[in-house]
Amino acid sequence: MGDLQGGRRRWASRVGWMAVLWAIGVAALALVAHLLRLVMGWAGFNS
Repeated sequence: MGDLQGGRRRWASRVGWMAVLWAIGVAALALVAHLLRLVMGWAGFNS
């Protein structure tokens, strides 16, 4: 029974790290999109 608990903890840790990496990826894409909008605005390509 102890081995099963350790397996669950390992699985939850992996899912947690995947969620953290996904959130970092989404934040990075949002930052790039924002910077691209700023550059486009400075270049005169406002919509």
